[in-house]
Amino acid sequence: MIAGNGRFPLLALETARAAGDEVVVLAIKEEASPAVEQLAERCYWISLGQLSRLIEILKEEGITDVIMAGQVKHAKIFSSIRPDWKLVKLLAGLKEKNTDSLIGGVARILSEEGIRLADSTLLLKPLLASVGVLSKRKPTPEEERDIAYGRGIANMLAGMDVGQSVAICDGACVAMEAMEGTDAMLERAASLVNGKPLRLVKVSRRRGHLLFDVPVAGPGTVEAMQRAGATALAVDAGRTLLLDREAMLARANELGVAIVGCEPEP
Repeated sequence: MIAGNGRFPLLALETARAAGDEVVVLAIKEEASPAVEQLAERCYWISLGQLSRLIEILKEEGITDVIMAGQVKHAKIFSSIRPDWKLVKLLAGLKEKNTDSLIGGVARILSEEGIRLADSTLLLKPLLASVGVLSKRKPTPEEERDIAYGRGIANMLAGMDVGQSVAICDGACVAMEAMEGTDAMLERAASLVNGKPLRLVKVSRRRGHLLFDVPVAGPGTVEAMQRAGATALAVDAGRTLLLDREAMLARANELGVAIVGCEPEP
């Protein structure tokens, strides 16, 4: 497992341990929690730019299947790393510096080395959002209208591989996510609406796989929504991980936040 930040890699490792599976972790120094060491069979710490070292470790371990779990902040990828020669060569050949191009390029290099990138939700299928209302409260007609409008915009945004989330208020798109992440986008949106309620819409990329960049929501998402005054959340069913699902829904119900899983666009 290549581990980034957040609860995603920890939950995946806990699930693997409960099933009796052993997982070797390559933890990103700039992102991963030290807690991954306690759950991994073996743990190697590498920096974001060390693609050659990553491949070297996988070869030494005889590993042929890898999953990516956890977020790596896009801004760090392009501003904070010191790439090794292999990553420099990859970056120089990219026409576009977006997630698809970058991670797709890494996947190609791994494949050339006999290493397969596997479904990142492999260990957490039960945590994928289902279709329908997931919270106790269902969206109001006004929230449903904002969600429908937001999904159209969010899907266009995701189709361009820019971001996954938008904030909507009263039929207007207040903010779109780019490299800053969902929480920062919500904070920015809240500063623009003078206390009016926001709706958060989160979609997945229009890909035929879940190898990387899978949308994630959890208790922290609900807390960020509460701070921003967002009253409803819509996610792509079957393509969005709800981490710490029970705690997330309990907190949403406590705050009166509506959460709904929508059929993804084809």
